[in-house]
Amino acid sequence: MNFQTQPSALVNDQGQVALGVFPGTVSRVNGRDADYRTPMGGRANSLARHFHYKQFQYFGIISDELLAGCALAHTAWLGMAFFYIFEPRTGTLKEFTWRSPLGRDLQMSDSPREGVSRFRQKGVDIELGYRASGDNLTKTLSVTLDDLQLQATMEEGPQYQPMSLCTRTGVNGWVYANKVAGKKVSGTLIRSGDNLCLGELDACGHHDFSAGYMRRETFWNWACLSTEADGKRIGLNLSCGVNETTFSENCLWVDDVMIPTGGVMFDYQRDDLMQPWKIRSLCGRVELTFTPSGNHRERLNLGLFASNFNQLFGRFDGHLRLDDGSTITINERYGFVEEQYAKW
Repeated sequence: MNFQTQPSALVNDQGQVALGVFPGTVSRVNGRDADYRTPMGGRANSLARHFHYKQFQYFGIISDELLAGCALAHTAWLGMAFFYIFEPRTGTLKEFTWRSPLGRDLQMSDSPREGVSRFRQKGVDIELGYRASGDNLTKTLSVTLDDLQLQATMEEGPQYQPMSLCTRTGVNGWVYANKVAGKKVSGTLIRSGDNLCLGELDACGHHDFSAGYMRRETFWNWACLSTEADGKRIGLNLSCGVNETTFSENCLWVDDVMIPTGGVMFDYQRDDLMQPWKIRSLCGRVELTFTPSGNHRERLNLGLFASNFNQLFGRFDGHLRLDDGSTITINERYGFVEEQYAKW
């Protein structure tokens, strides 16, 4: 892959945004400093600069015994957080959603390397943390509820290659996205007096840090896998509908090496999302079937603002094909897929 020059900040002193795929995580995503324009080319006013800017961050935990997902999203009009835990063996799903008008209860870091994003309301305290030490980057998740405490840590390590890119969106927008998968997660989950060690579950994680002037109305599919197979650490990040202008976020990881893939087809039944999904890349690297076990759904329609969000968790089966002709077999490995519509 041909990387662009790594900027210290995404937006320079002239308000120009760095576009491309970068070799590492951008230290500061100072999106509000961008020279944001109207579709007709004029400079956007302060209200548009504020309310058109969107941010979301997500931490997923994947194991055979436990799956968890947590997200913070700031649309300027509304702040949102969700958290869920699913136990595959029992089928038990515990899920929560919180909202905050104008995002008053939400603080978002502008750096995926140093900083803290936090959502706090009565009875809930969620924190996503970022810390760089030399060439190592640590990402943490802390969730404190009345009857539950989760502390999770994911170390990228000095050799890890994240998917770090910035693409244009529409006539006047852009999105920076930083994706990580195929890394081990450590930490503890305490609930009802029981203490569960994530390391003993061989838990793996996925992380997403995205921000920018996104399309006013958008739709996407997404798939993520983070596991071990054939003696290798495997990560997968595939999407269709976003981050595909000139550059693409589609990739897989084998150990710490990031490998780009081509465009991806998602074949599924929109009227019954719990039926199996077929996911394949046009380059031939990815051929997978996803069988859902459950669905975390958010639906909100306020006219000017709307969301129809489905994040499904379940099992992947199939294979991944590498450049040397070898294949990695994926057999009943847990992960996530999404169907998302947003008007924001």
